[in-house]
Amino acid sequence: MNKTKLQCLAIACIAWLINFSVALPMAAAEGDTLRVLAIGNSFSQDAVEQNLHELGKSVGYTIIIGNMYIGGCPLDRHVRNARNDAPDYVYCKINAEGEKTKTDSVSLARALADEPWDYVSMQQASPLSGIYESYAASLPELKEYVVQRIPKDAVLMLHQTWAYAAHSTHSGFKNYDSDQLKMYAAIVDAVKRASKLTGIHKIIPTGTAIQNARTSYIGDHMDRDGYHLDLKVGRYTAACTWLEALTGHNVIGAPYAPEGVNADDKKVAQKAAHAAILRPDGVTELVDLKQHDGN
Repeated sequence: MNKTKLQCLAIACIAWLINFSVALPMAAAEGDTLRVLAIGNSFSQDAVEQNLHELGKSVGYTIIIGNMYIGGCPLDRHVRNARNDAPDYVYCKINAEGEKTKTDSVSLARALADEPWDYVSMQQASPLSGIYESYAASLPELKEYVVQRIPKDAVLMLHQTWAYAAHSTHSGFKNYDSDQLKMYAAIVDAVKRASKLTGIHKIIPTGTAIQNARTSYIGDHMDRDGYHLDLKVGRYTAACTWLEALTGHNVIGAPYAPEGVNADDKKVAQKAAHAAILRPDGVTELVDLKQHDGN
């Protein structure tokens, strides 16, 4: 091979490596302290108020977590609260040591000023989570409110939440003909379109991770009431997804799992989350975890 061909090959390889690295999530450095605020409802409560801090610590990250909670809160109510500086939230905070506090009657402005947040997530209420028009009506205004109150280098995120269990009796399930896969596909589509509309490019694919886990031996048993996640493997799967989305650290093999999550369930949660990061817009069947493998 002559010198010119070698030079062309080297240039092509460099270009490929650059493109490949851009496609991967940026990894936080081990030992970093990350400050993460969720503006949400009970679905953000399921995702971040337990396991995420401990999981991060087990692989070398300190994660300070805030969750602005109103049960069932949709985006349009967050917008009204922002406009009126309404102290309507319960503010749950987990500090660097893992200590949790809850403060009533907190406004969005107060929570946004509480820490120099690195990440701020927003999400729709579950009945509306697959209806794009509900995002388009309120998310742009909420985004602008948040941007004006956080550091310039902070990253905004959209939390892709999960579809209800097939047996759910939640009234909002009727929006999707009480069909789990139809609801899941609608959520994925609505969040992607909302991302393009607002320029919020980082999506946390918890909904896909839960759907992935449902293809394992666990099946459609990731919930506790038809729509909230169960307190063990469901919530742990969500935390695994958040950790990898935030840090770029492959969650498979992370040592932490909460009490009550056995080795098989831990493997499902971690593989489901990692697969969702690699393929956030479609279900990955966990074909090797259709049954307990005894490991």
